[in-house]
Amino acid sequence: MTKKTKIGIAIGVVVLVGAVVGSAIAKGSDKGTLVRIEAVEARDLVSSVTASGQVLPTRKADLSADITGRITRIAVKEGDNVREGQFLLQIDPQQFEAQVLRAEAALANARAGLAQARANELQARRNYERQAEIRKTNPQLVSEAELEQLQTQHEVNEALVVAAQENVKQAEASLTDSRWQLSRTMIYAPMTGKVTRLNVEVGETAIMGTLNRDAAILMTISDMSMLETKVKVDETDVSRIHVGDSAVVQIDAFPDTTFIGRVVEISNSSVRGATGAAATDQAIDYEVTVRILNAPSETRPDFSSTAKIVTDARSQVLSIPIIALTVRENEQLNTNDGPPNAAQSTTPQVGKRDVEGVFVVGADNKVTFKPVRVGIAGEKHFEVLEGLEAGTRIVAGTYQAIRELKDGQLIREQPAAPTETKTP
Repeated sequence: MTKKTKIGIAIGVVVLVGAVVGSAIAKGSDKGTLVRIEAVEARDLVSSVTASGQVLPTRKADLSADITGRITRIAVKEGDNVREGQFLLQIDPQQFEAQVLRAEAALANARAGLAQARANELQARRNYERQAEIRKTNPQLVSEAELEQLQTQHEVNEALVVAAQENVKQAEASLTDSRWQLSRTMIYAPMTGKVTRLNVEVGETAIMGTLNRDAAILMTISDMSMLETKVKVDETDVSRIHVGDSAVVQIDAFPDTTFIGRVVEISNSSVRGATGAAATDQAIDYEVTVRILNAPSETRPDFSSTAKIVTDARSQVLSIPIIALTVRENEQLNTNDGPPNAAQSTTPQVGKRDVEGVFVVGADNKVTFKPVRVGIAGEKHFEVLEGLEAGTRIVAGTYQAIRELKDGQLIREQPAAPTETKTP
């Protein structure tokens, strides 16, 4: 077989294969794009926002010391239930008892000084009054200079009485402060609840809360009868949430149970947190507080939780699958906003804008893009406000097919998946 003959045979084979492939493509295109079709129908829709957070008591008290000292006694352990006013913990009182004794002695000394100053003032006043009376009856016996000296002594003693009175007040204040510090060696429960955290042991040193608040916390008392979860909601969703909205709360520790909740607070300031390696990339979230109405008694603080907050609901409204809604450049727009003037051309500026809509399936299995106005979004469906009627057949999938569809394109319906039959 010659070389020319071999080349001719090869070319024939390529042409034949190309014809077969072209024929197959033509047949496939005649059948149309494979899509899923659904009819527009009425449904109950619930719009919601889902966010995660942690379970916390509505009321809790972090107890810290107002004084610094060694812990000598702890009367409770973590997990104990306590009542308001119950003794919890003692700090070594010895140095504070000594301070009280010193303050009491200083007060007694100040009061003695006041008594002496008053006696001196009384004596000086009497001397002045006596000499003044003598001078009135017999001026030669008491000179004017002697009388002025006695008056000055009286005034000095009056001032000493005032100073002694202030010393007494100062000593009384010191005693009050010493007694207050001594009283702070005994710590009592400020509320009824449960000891949910105990950070110290006997022998450790309690420091004042003003020095280091986190390190100074001795224990936490929580009212576990009323719980809430604080969830972080993205800025795009928080505007749809209102105080009073109902919620369904799932607690990870109880995976088979859901709990009823209600929004009680929405923060006014955002909580920022870095989302990536770059410090400038931050997600802006807002803290939403959801009160849990029926939490079980076994719930503990900081349990992980997820709240599904219901923001709106519709009953029996026309709806379409979320996946069916797409965007096309479908409408011309005149960009001249006002009447023409000398500086503006009267020729309309024609442009394009994106329009939301769906592909409606015609009787000939060809699709037509139709603009649609939608309302709230449920879990899988959009509410239809304008553009469609009940029973209209639309393309509802797949996402890839909808993205590539064009007006007038032929489609064919994807067969429904067979349902599994369960044997009794």
